[in-house]
Amino acid sequence: MSAPSFSLVGLGPIINRWKIFVAGAVALAALVSIVVALLLPNVYRSTAVFIPTNPQTADPDRLLEENEESRGKLELSSRAEDLDRVITIGESQPVAELIINKFNLHKHYKAGTPGDDATDNYVLSEFSSNFNIVHNERDAIELTFMDEDKNLAAAIANTMVHVIDSINQQLTLENRRTVLDLYRQRYDYLRTSFERSRRELVGARKRYGIYGLEMQGRYMAREIIETEVALRKAEASGGDVAGLRRALRGLTRADGGNVINLESYVQGTDSLTMFTSRVMDLQQRLIAARSAFETAELSIKGRISSIYLVQKAYPATRKFKPVRTLIVLGSVLLTFALSVVFVALLELYRYNRPSAARPA
Repeated sequence: MSAPSFSLVGLGPIINRWKIFVAGAVALAALVSIVVALLLPNVYRSTAVFIPTNPQTADPDRLLEENEESRGKLELSSRAEDLDRVITIGESQPVAELIINKFNLHKHYKAGTPGDDATDNYVLSEFSSNFNIVHNERDAIELTFMDEDKNLAAAIANTMVHVIDSINQQLTLENRRTVLDLYRQRYDYLRTSFERSRRELVGARKRYGIYGLEMQGRYMAREIIETEVALRKAEASGGDVAGLRRALRGLTRADGGNVINLESYVQGTDSLTMFTSRVMDLQQRLIAARSAFETAELSIKGRISSIYLVQKAYPATRKFKPVRTLIVLGSVLLTFALSVVFVALLELYRYNRPSAARPA
């Protein structure tokens, strides 16, 4: 004879026979789960939402360009590489260690004194289990931190956003300090050259007695012509010829006693033209170099955020976990299921045992 089949329909009588055992197990599980659920601390979750930007759109050098068409604009857009870069920064160990040290999480997690490998690894593991940063379906970054202290959770989440922003800026600003030094060196060199050339120009003006090339040449030519005409008239009429000759010599010869004279003017014209052109060129280059240096310096000091903060992390108004009702219900249902399975197997064993003992 074949053994009778076992079906779920027969569980009813089995449970009824073992109802005291099943009820006791379920009651005990409910009691234990209630105690455990009440002993579990409340955990709060704070979330910050932000959108990373393309670093080129927030480049201060481009924002200060005079050309409107080429000027950088703060565009509310993010690329896949921007999202990946921000997530990578947030999940990096240096950021975690910075937050751990800033908020003294060794003490908060009651792990012990920092410096021990086991202690540090435990704190880092606890921090990582409570921290999460993901790219959501709206192309934004959600940074979440959980802790028993809701104010601490919000503070850590907001601090991490600032740290990520700062590191993200550093990735694009590291080489600008070198560029700033180059601008400073160029500006200092042009300023020194300009001052030297300007002193040479002033010295040449004093040496040759030239203080305005165009106007001085015009007035000198007029004075020479008028003096020479007067000299010719004096020679014809017997006037003060000697005085006019001395005046004409003073206007035309460097040794005539006049500071402003034609000989010095002719000798110094080429030199002054060269010095003046040199000074004007250096002046234009110096102004451009100073503008470039100030722009580069402003780019270093005036940092523009590389993220758009959509939602700041706030202290949670209600706990995130544990869900005590779910814990109790889950424990009761699991205990009930295991109890039913146990008594069913026990009944099946008892049913089959006499048959196994029968002779063949």
